[in-house]
Amino acid sequence: MTKTFSFAVVHFFVAFSVGFALTGSVAIGGAMALVEPALNTVAYFFHEKAWERLRPAGVQAA
Repeated sequence: MTKTFSFAVVHFFVAFSVGFALTGSVAIGGAMALVEPALNTVAYFFHEKAWERLRPAGVQAA
C-alpha cells in the first residue's frame, strides 16, 4: 500500500505539471491532478493484484 501511495503522490505532481503546462490554468491543472491520478491509482492497485495472480507459481517479485 505504501508503494501505491507514493505512486499517487508522484503522479499528482506529474498530472498537475502537464495540465498546467498545456493550459496555463492552475484550476485545470489542479482538476487534472486530482481526477486522473486518483483513477489511475485505483487502476494500478488492481493491476498489481491481477499481476500477482498471473505470476507463475514459485516465481517471486523482484
